[in-house]
Amino acid sequence: MSSGELKIMALAHAILAALVEAPCSGYDLAKRFDGSVGFFWSASHQQIYRELSKLEDQAWISSESILQAGRPDKRLYSVTDLGEQHLKEWIAQPCEPTPIKDDLLVKIFAGHIAPNQTILAELEHHQKAHQKKLSTYKELEQRYFQNPQELPEAGKFQYLTLLNGISYETHWLAWCYQVMELLQTIEN
Repeated sequence: MSSGELKIMALAHAILAALVEAPCSGYDLAKRFDGSVGFFWSASHQQIYRELSKLEDQAWISSESILQAGRPDKRLYSVTDLGEQHLKEWIAQPCEPTPIKDDLLVKIFAGHIAPNQTILAELEHHQKAHQKKLSTYKELEQRYFQNPQELPEAGKFQYLTLLNGISYETHWLAWCYQVMELLQTIEN
């Protein structure tokens, strides 16, 4: 694998990062993904299942079949030594900041051609979504990270990603309030 391939973030890295915590089934991984890595790297459950198959073909993960009474067998996935090595190599590679691609910012940039109420309504919609996400992050912080200094090493790194999410949502909401306040002073 070339170093160029390592630098590109892919769903594979997000799955390896989620699985490195503990082996789990595809279903449990998709649920875990939604509540952890999924906060900053989104993927549908279907995409996750497709990627699991590719990762197993590359020998970055392995699976074992677990017999279940009265239900279909369950596949338990775990990261292999090769997969962990790949993840370590990828982590060691510098990455570039992600470029912003935000429909809302484009709408605001050209917002002078639309009624202010249209832009304000869009901002209120986004404001509610960001407030909900911030509340979720704050709940996670209260539930799992009350004493960050006492967390195991993996927990401290997970907390750092949560802090970024809290900071992002807090900053976004502050910006949103500034924009809404300014737009309310413009007549059109």
